[in-house]
Amino acid sequence: MTSYGGENAGAVASYSVRALGGLPEVRAGDDLAKLIVAAGPGLVDGDILLVTSKIVSKAEGRTVEARDREAAIDAETVRVVARRGPLRIVENRQGLVMAAAGVDASNTPSGTVLLLPEDSDASARAIRDGLWDALGVDVGVIVTDTFGRPWRNGLTDVAIGAAGVRVLDDLRGGTDAHGNPLSATVVALADELAAAGDLVKGKTAGLPVAVVTGLAGLVGEPASVAGSASRSASGASSASADGARALVRVAADDMFRLGTSEAVREAVTQRRTVREFTDDPVDAGAVRRAVAAAVTAPAPHHTTPWRFVLLESPESRIRLLDAMRDAWIVDLRRDGKSEESVAKRVRRGDVLRAAPYLVVPCLVTDGAHTYGDARRDTAEREMFVVATGAGVQNFLVALAGERLGSAWVSSTMFCRDVVRDVLELPPNWDPMGAVAVGHAAAEPKRRPERAAEDFIEVR
Repeated sequence: MTSYGGENAGAVASYSVRALGGLPEVRAGDDLAKLIVAAGPGLVDGDILLVTSKIVSKAEGRTVEARDREAAIDAETVRVVARRGPLRIVENRQGLVMAAAGVDASNTPSGTVLLLPEDSDASARAIRDGLWDALGVDVGVIVTDTFGRPWRNGLTDVAIGAAGVRVLDDLRGGTDAHGNPLSATVVALADELAAAGDLVKGKTAGLPVAVVTGLAGLVGEPASVAGSASRSASGASSASADGARALVRVAADDMFRLGTSEAVREAVTQRRTVREFTDDPVDAGAVRRAVAAAVTAPAPHHTTPWRFVLLESPESRIRLLDAMRDAWIVDLRRDGKSEESVAKRVRRGDVLRAAPYLVVPCLVTDGAHTYGDARRDTAEREMFVVATGAGVQNFLVALAGERLGSAWVSSTMFCRDVVRDVLELPPNWDPMGAVAVGHAAAEPKRRPERAAEDFIEVR
């Protein structure tokens, strides 16, 4: 026995959990509600059934031939979250993030695999309706599956489908026993019930259904009302309480959406040149974290050739950009460009003016070797230039990881003396462009697909 406070804080409730025996081997096309009724569970209003997803999948014909389990996992995968050797954590077609997309090769005939139900909430509703039709009892139904959890060893059952059961208990806005406000407490009731049921069902006992008695307060609108008020074309009623889909965290709130290597690839492949920014301020701490990533780039002779000048005040940005613009106009007129052409070219620098934050990466060649030979001295400088490019790429990718947009513009390289003078930089600092930083005003355009093979030569 245990107690549950729930919305009746202060009232002590007890509940019991028992496994349901007597269920036969489930086959495709079986009516699970009828099988449960035949097993004689003695259900009463307010009971909650915890049904292992395996028997739901079998009844719904989700057993498929698959000599190659990996191919079946591929077919069920929407997004790879993390990969280590053959193990994959993925988001599957049901929106669940789990190992192997929930594709199971156990307790199924050789040469086949078992897929998760197409819609576990709908499956739970069908069982609930069937029990109402057969017994006239109002029960809740939870479809469960076994998950591993980030940062925790071991497996536990969680809810992947639900009908007629309150799956979340939102305590935000209330207070604890000491009067402290609760601002983040949302209890995953359905997951707690699923885990409790697994204690009596077990993994190898052949007991796929458990019954919870004593928590009628968690059971929602009667199945008779839900069924008559809103029955779908397939005959399954809608659930009054949230289905288990409510337990899945949406992408915008998921701080751990990717594994380490996948996060790196995501940041690299999703990095775009952003030319339009919002007025939202840039977190200076995020930029400094990006600089910390930048200075991990490789460099020759154990040197540190990177310097980053952060222009955080509007005055510093305007002073630099005005001086660069004036120098550029002089150069363009010296080249014989028309005033129309000059104005057009100068407008290309507007991306820097539109950004709420500017960074000027600089190259410092301290530690470079001098050979007294033009060819070798040129190669030596090129090594430092390449190292600076690697640092800037790290910086841009890290900004993308911070959800900041950026544009690396080469302008400062054409007027280094002007930049050094305005920013009061040492004479040996070579500005290597400017990086506009900010929040993208719109989603960047989709980059054309580039096949890696088009850029590879094998010898």
